[in-house]
Amino acid sequence: MTNDPPPVVLTFAASDPTGGAGIQADILTLTSMGCHALSVLTAITVQDTVGVEDYLPLDAEWIADQARCVLEDMPVAAFKIGMLGSIEAIAAIAAIVADYPDVPLVLDPVLASGRGDELANEDMRAALVDMLIPQTTILTPNSVEARSLVQDDMDGADEASLEECARHLLSTGCEYVLITGTHENTVQVINTLYDNTGVVRSDAWTRLPGSYHGSGCTLASAIAATLAHTMSLPEAVREAQEFTYESLRAGFRPGMGQYIPDRLFWARSGDEQ
Repeated sequence: MTNDPPPVVLTFAASDPTGGAGIQADILTLTSMGCHALSVLTAITVQDTVGVEDYLPLDAEWIADQARCVLEDMPVAAFKIGMLGSIEAIAAIAAIVADYPDVPLVLDPVLASGRGDELANEDMRAALVDMLIPQTTILTPNSVEARSLVQDDMDGADEASLEECARHLLSTGCEYVLITGTHENTVQVINTLYDNTGVVRSDAWTRLPGSYHGSGCTLASAIAATLAHTMSLPEAVREAQEFTYESLRAGFRPGMGQYIPDRLFWARSGDEQ
């Protein structure tokens, strides 16, 4: 065949049987944005659109074996990391991505479900900061996650400004931090990208009604996709936000809980958005 293959992105994430978040959301987003998704499962969850009831972390050796097998077969253009499930999984993935320092890494620090169900304990949070964030190209916490990640090292982290949180997270070794403002009490949702020089860009979006299951997974995967398509990082972040916003705007509510983003919004022939 003469067609150029799509860029390949490897995602590490947990399975979400609703298809709203987790590895299913990653695959849908990456595919919708013209990438080929490789998927390494880190945990199995029991959840619906309301919340997470339980989860079972996979053995770290199984996680590493999944990744090593596909990485020895296919070159990847980007990594995306979501829910990990255990300290052992964090250590295993940190060792794997360390072998690919030139591949951009997007880390979505999944610490809790939208309902507030804990998905990462204090030790796991510390392991993320110590082992994965220093290897990260762009970290994509919401404001609650940003304050949680710095609370062990910053006095008064709960009251810290988002810029202070970003500066601290950047000091741990990541290149960029994109803090999303969905949990802030603002008229618009303001997402701000920081690097070591300060604010790189700030984008304001109309606050949509309702709450969404998998919005963070969608944004992080969309950034991985745009980076895989060789966009500059600020441009990639803007394009990924646009995709995510349109996915949310076209979202639907199939169950009794949150809305699910429609990552294939563009394929709804004849439907009004």
